[in-house]
Amino acid sequence: MVIAISGSSGLVGSALRAALEARGHTIKRLVRRPARGPEEISWDPEREQLDARGLEGVDAVVNLAGESLAQRWTTNARTRIRSSRVNGTIALSRAIASLAVKPRVMLSGSAIGIYGSRGDESLDESSVPGDDFLASVAKDWETATAPASEAGIRVVLLRTGLVLSRQGGALPKMLLPFQLGVGGRLGDGNQWMSWIAISDLIAALAFLVRADSVSGPVNLVAPNPVTNAEFARTLAVVLGRPAMVPVPRFALSVLLGEMGEETVLASQRVLARRLLENGFKFKFPTLEEALWDAGVGRPAVAGEQR
Repeated sequence: MVIAISGSSGLVGSALRAALEARGHTIKRLVRRPARGPEEISWDPEREQLDARGLEGVDAVVNLAGESLAQRWTTNARTRIRSSRVNGTIALSRAIASLAVKPRVMLSGSAIGIYGSRGDESLDESSVPGDDFLASVAKDWETATAPASEAGIRVVLLRTGLVLSRQGGALPKMLLPFQLGVGGRLGDGNQWMSWIAISDLIAALAFLVRADSVSGPVNLVAPNPVTNAEFARTLAVVLGRPAMVPVPRFALSVLLGEMGEETVLASQRVLARRLLENGFKFKFPTLEEALWDAGVGRPAVAGEQR
């Protein structure tokens, strides 16, 4: 297949590109500079500028571009976070909708942040969205795919949880305090964390490219969400380090502001209902296995006490 990817230099995009190329697929990268060859397509997502001719002959599109959330949410940052997702998705959706021969599928980024912070409530793809900033961004991000779906293209909305990888994202930042012996739960630790091993995420994306019967929202999370306190305990065990130093909620609120309230302190107990119903098999369904896959610690040998 010929597959176009936006956000191909990010954590997920770079891993997906490598996996697909290893399977013999041709990748076309959307880049924010002049294209340097036939396998690059120049675009300006914030300005909704994209020449559809570069997408001719593409079988599938994977849209992963978006400004990092890991920053202070100033007014300008909020604008960039929203526009980098919504405007780019509108441009890409309109471009593929205009093609005479359209791609069969568009996988488009979203996030479990669409549900807002929901305490102990179990959430699946039928759950109503939340009403905070991240939820509003995710709703607009998903709605921006309308030109593609209205043109008859199968659109899958990728509601992705916490991606576990040592190559980037949140996990490396979490590791350092534990490695120094000062790790612990965040706040009261009762907030639910819905995570996925990056190997399972990449496998799920490849699965969804081929799953012709699947469209609409899909939660990309492992089957076993955990509380933050359980996450901290498991990480400590895997690393062989203590988890004795909790970080008070007020300290996180002061340090991270609204970003902290809607990310590390938000409670989202999200279930992978549609992936499981459609036959996807997780290779790393438990947190300990996912951390091993990410290169954290090592599996215990038979008879070893951990």
